[in-house]
Amino acid sequence: MSASSIRARVRAEMIDEIKAVARRHLATDGANLSLRAVARDMGMVSSAIYRYFPSRDDLLTALIIEAYDALGAAVEAADAGQDRLDLRGRWHAACRAARRWALAHPAEYALLYGSPVPGYAAPDDTIGPAQRPPLTLVGILRDGFAAGRIEPPPATEPTDPLRADLAEMSTLVGGGVPAALLARGMAGWTQLFGLISFELFGRINRALPHRDDYFDHQIALMADLIGLPRTT
Repeated sequence: MSASSIRARVRAEMIDEIKAVARRHLATDGANLSLRAVARDMGMVSSAIYRYFPSRDDLLTALIIEAYDALGAAVEAADAGQDRLDLRGRWHAACRAARRWALAHPAEYALLYGSPVPGYAAPDDTIGPAQRPPLTLVGILRDGFAAGRIEPPPATEPTDPLRADLAEMSTLVGGGVPAALLARGMAGWTQLFGLISFELFGRINRALPHRDDYFDHQIALMADLIGLPRTT
C-alpha cells in the first residue's frame, strides 16, 4: 500500500471518529456542537480538528448528509421489500421504516426535522440526500397512477398558482404524477413526519400510550387520503 493510500485511510478513519464523537454530543447537547469539545473528547488539540472540518457548519453538514442517507436507505429498503403492486403495503412499510429509524436515532432525527440550528444554513449538498425519503413516496404515487390503481376521493383541488408549483415539482422529481395527486401525497408525507415528531418529542405520549396502534391507524388514514387501494 502506498504512503498516499495509508494517509487517505487514516484520514477517513479520523473523520469517522470525529463524526461518531459529534453524534454523541448531539445526543447530550443537541445541535449546539462545539469543535473544541469534540477535539477535547478525542484527546486532540483544538487546532488539529480544523484539518478535517474547517468549521462547525462543515461538521453539521456531514452529519446531516449522513443522517438523511441513513433514513433514506431505511425507507427505500422497506419499500423495495414489498410487492410493487401493493401500493398501500409499500406506503405502510415506508412509513414504519421512517418511524423505526427516528426512534432508534432521535438525536439525528432532531437534527434533520427539529428546530433550525441558529446561524446554520444547509448547503446544496444536503438537497439530494434530503429528497430520498419523499422520492420513495413519489415512486409509489407514480406507479399507482401509471397502473390506473389510484382512485382518490373527492378533495379540494389546488389553486392555479399552487397547481403551477406542483407541476414544476412533479417535473423535478421525474414527472408522471398529476398536481392534485402530488398535493395529496405531500399532505400524507408532511403528516407522517409531523406524527413522528409529535411522538419523538413527547407531545402525545401521555395521551396515547398505545402508540404503535395509533401510528398504524394514522398512516392508514393518510393512505385513504392519498387514494391508495386496499388489498382484498
